[in-house]
Amino acid sequence: MKKTLVILLPLFFLVSCSSLGTSAADSQEPQTYIENKGSDTIVNLALAWAEKYQIDNPDISISVTGGGSGTGIAALVNGTVDIANASRQIKQKEIDLANEDGIEPMEHIIAGDAIAVVVNPSNPVNELTLQQISDIYSGVYTNWSEVGGDDRPIVRLSRETNSGTHVYFLETVVRLGDEESETLFSTNTLLLPSSEGIISEVRQNPNAIGYDGLGYVPEDLNIIAIAPEEGDVYVLPSVESVNNGTYAIARDLYMYTNGEPTGEIAIYLEWILSAEAQEIVQELGFVPIN
Repeated sequence: MKKTLVILLPLFFLVSCSSLGTSAADSQEPQTYIENKGSDTIVNLALAWAEKYQIDNPDISISVTGGGSGTGIAALVNGTVDIANASRQIKQKEIDLANEDGIEPMEHIIAGDAIAVVVNPSNPVNELTLQQISDIYSGVYTNWSEVGGDDRPIVRLSRETNSGTHVYFLETVVRLGDEESETLFSTNTLLLPSSEGIISEVRQNPNAIGYDGLGYVPEDLNIIAIAPEEGDVYVLPSVESVNNGTYAIARDLYMYTNGEPTGEIAIYLEWILSAEAQEIVQELGFVPIN
């Protein structure tokens, strides 16, 4: 009898431990991973989306990193991300590179944005036309007195060249939407790696002018009202002025996938377009698409 007990007890112990071990493994069974990378304009919004979505879907793990629209699109072309964030549309040369590797970029508009032009609170200039902004950034104007301000040198701030916001601002504002234009940023324009960097520099430098997604602009900076042309109404950026088309520097924000998304990626992108996710868009200062 004792021999039988000696045999059965270890068997019972092993079965019990095996059962517990399986349960522990099941409880840690992850997760579907979604890699999301790209635009620094979108990164805070993408992080907020990911945080909310993972709370409601604990079996999904979403990695969000910035680096710029060009970086995100390059990662999609290389097949190293599931979703690329971009604050500009993908270029044909990027599509061609992707196609060479069997990647078929598919565009998803996920929000809208206004690019705000900002100056230091001490700067009395509060209205500019697109032409004046173009002339400032291309180096035609070098002193604030040329646009109604104090006799101070203009310090130009821009995002770096891999930024979708940089590309959009160059094409839409500096070149005034002229596809034939070869106008460039003035060579002494200070290129900064982040939206936060531009805000910080404008706050500290009374001579600075910068541009940023509206969601990044704090209340303590002076936001410039913009008119498309001399004689037009000067309009401040807002959700309303973007939606009614009166603000001159507005754009869509994008996510790109390799072809039609499937599985959890498709479900996640569908959620991003939902009313719940678009509420987060507005909370962070961007423009909901619906």
